[in-house]
Order: sequence, then C-alpha cells, then structure tokens
Amino acid sequence: MDRQERNAQFARALIELRSMVLGAAFGAGERLPETALAERLSLSRTPLRQAMDRLVDEGLLERVETGGCRVAQFKLSDIKDAIELRGVLEGTAARLAAERGMVPALATRLDEVLSELDTAVAGTLDFRSYQKFNAEFHDLLGRLAGSTILAKELERAGRLPAASPSSFLQGQEMIPDFRESLTRAQQQHRAMADAIRAREGARAEALAREHARLARANLEYVMRKEPALAERVPGLSLIAD
Repeated sequence: MDRQERNAQFARALIELRSMVLGAAFGAGERLPETALAERLSLSRTPLRQAMDRLVDEGLLERVETGGCRVAQFKLSDIKDAIELRGVLEGTAARLAAERGMVPALATRLDEVLSELDTAVAGTLDFRSYQKFNAEFHDLLGRLAGSTILAKELERAGRLPAASPSSFLQGQEMIPDFRESLTRAQQQHRAMADAIRAREGARAEALAREHARLARANLEYVMRKEPALAERVPGLSLIAD
C-alpha cells in the first residue's frame, strides 16, 4: 500500500469514527471494540488506531489503562466551557484581524458570504443555505488573523461536542424564536465584519465572544426544556450528567 492509499484510509477512518462517536453509536464511557470496528469499516487496524489517536487528541476518546480507548464522558459544564473557549478563540482571531488588516482575497470572500447569509434569512428562510454559509463565515473568521496556529486551534475547539458554530442549527426549529435567533446571529456576523474593517480590535473581539453565547443559550434551553432534541445535536449524547 502506497502513502496516498494509507492517507486515504486514515482520512476515511477518522471521518467515520468521529461520526459514529458524535452520533451516539457508542455510549459515553463505552470501550471501543477495535477488531469489530475494523471489520465493520472494512479497514485495517493501523488507520483505525491512527484515527483513535486523533480523537484522543480532540478529546472525544480517552485511553484505557489496560489498552484501547473508550468514549469520553462530559459534564454540561464541560460543553459550556467548550463553547466559551471557541468564543475566546474566535474573539482573538477577530481582534488580530482588525489589528493586522484583512488579506484582500479573504475580505472579498467575507463580503460574498455575508451577502449570501443576508439572502438566506430574508423573505422565506433558506435554512440549507444558512447552514452552508454560516460554516464558511466561521471558517473565514479563523483565517482572517493570518495565524496558522490560531486557525488550527479553532478547528480543534470546534470539534468538541456541541462547540461547533453549526451544532445547534440541527433541530433549531424546535427552539423558540428560531427565525429571530438566526436573524440576530446574522446581525452579529455583520457587526463583527464591520468592526474588523474599522480596525476596532476590542469591539470585534467582544462581538465574537457574545456571538458564541447564542450557542450556549441554545444548549441551556435544549438540556433544560427539550432533552429529546439532544439526539439531533451531534455530541450531546456524550453528556453523562
């Protein structure tokens, strides 16, 4: 097997295993059956173990002292902290982008994405379009600072359960004032972009951190009022308390 094929198998193992863990294929604290998993995914154990190592780094799996891995368990406070961490990182990215100035190509794309989001929430809600361009907005926000380290840490933080900017878009129609929530989020997107362009670093940072708190508010609503919705939000099944 050549290097390209090994990389492809690792990528497939990582995607499928992460999806299984976040999709509640295994319970919180459950040990992963390595041999059975390799057979189920039609993979050798080497790429599977590499994928498990990566998910340990991401915090979704934990090593077992006697060997192997088990699914991590989270407290509700852990998920809140993960969302807060994303807000801190995005706030730092927004501040640095304002202080350093945006790369012209990224600034142009940011304008295009914001226009698409405006269209998505205007008139009849285009939810699929909103999901797509919301994800791209947050990806751009992580890249605007021109920091590879910061972009990687943001990507990692976004993989923690329910910390992704898109986590609570699944099933948000069950959350009160759903349309109003998306409209408010888009207003915050616009305000962040305006602050970055105006080179207002402190304001851009504060807006990004406030924006992340929308996800925290949705998390608190789901866990308190609509626990059945947790099945539709990737990763919430890992909350053990």
